[in-house]
Amino acid sequence: MVKNLVLIGGGHSHAIALRLFGLNPLPGVNLTLITDCSHTPYSGMLPGHVAGFYNFDECHIDLPHLCQFAQAQIYIDRAIGLDLENNRVLCADRPAVTFDLLSIDIGSTPAKISVPGAAEYAIPAKPVPQFLQAWNQLLSEITIAGTKPIIIAIVGGGAGGVELALTMQQRLRKVIGRENVKIHLFHRSRELMNSHNLWVRQRLEKILLQRGIQLHLQENVCEVKSGGVRCESGLTVECDRIFWVTQASAPSWLGESGLTTDSSGFILVEDTLRSVSHGQVFAAGDIATMKNYQRPKAGVFAVRQGKPLFENLQQMLLSKPLQPYRPQQEILGLIGTGDGRAIASRGNWGCGPSKLLWVWKDYIDRKFMRLFGDLPRT
Repeated sequence: MVKNLVLIGGGHSHAIALRLFGLNPLPGVNLTLITDCSHTPYSGMLPGHVAGFYNFDECHIDLPHLCQFAQAQIYIDRAIGLDLENNRVLCADRPAVTFDLLSIDIGSTPAKISVPGAAEYAIPAKPVPQFLQAWNQLLSEITIAGTKPIIIAIVGGGAGGVELALTMQQRLRKVIGRENVKIHLFHRSRELMNSHNLWVRQRLEKILLQRGIQLHLQENVCEVKSGGVRCESGLTVECDRIFWVTQASAPSWLGESGLTTDSSGFILVEDTLRSVSHGQVFAAGDIATMKNYQRPKAGVFAVRQGKPLFENLQQMLLSKPLQPYRPQQEILGLIGTGDGRAIASRGNWGCGPSKLLWVWKDYIDRKFMRLFGDLPRT
């Protein structure tokens, strides 16, 4: 009997799984990818792309090419719901897609709904394609405008917001000059990057201040307007663009479909990456929360889940026992500072910034991307 395996989303885990299906084809399986974009960004290289170190092709995976290699059908469309009684994926623009086995890897988006004006005037860091479209438009506008000063506000002082502030500043300074760029970084907590150790937090805060980035700590943005932001303290800052890099959130249709989710709406999965409530559904990457392991939403975990996801999907299709996956306890974070250097962070240890660390990060990232660039074309 032919079985239909459907993948929703072209995230890191699915990209790896598709490559492995191409290397290890399974007879009697129809493989389909539903994705809302044809090229999926690799999160590890995005800050470097913003800084101007990588072009589009160097940091994006060509999904049609990957699907061709995996002998998979690809639908460029947006999933908007699930009919789990009849095993169907509901899409925005095409008829529903039937499946026997389903896997979801659609990433996450910043939580912003609760702040008035954010949906209208702020630019979320995710989904990445929309963010990059806005960023490229900004670069085009300032290139045309010449040396006209620009003020950027970034809301969210986690690793993503800090790295974005540093890389944006460096890129904009190259285009319109050092004195014409002003960056404001807003963070509701007393310290930046709460998930990293004290040394790394203090080191990056010092670098931000040295580079003239205005920090607004313990400031909770409560309103966004077309020309600025307002905080609960009464602080108001005028700006030309507002970028939103806050906590991750999940689309509501996952929980509405009947899938069991965590308190934030992410799909709750067993150690096998299988849904705790629906045996025909798997999930990986940011959109999944492992029931027995609390881990941050980070690209490195999505990359590590790719192979075990593939293996368990394969086992499921072959009616064989699934194997548990145990994520690593600590991860090595290499945080780019936008100037060809990076800081290393792992547990209670940290060092940098260093050019050597950036070279190391660049090597790791390019090695990962070669997995998808070296595939044969038919």
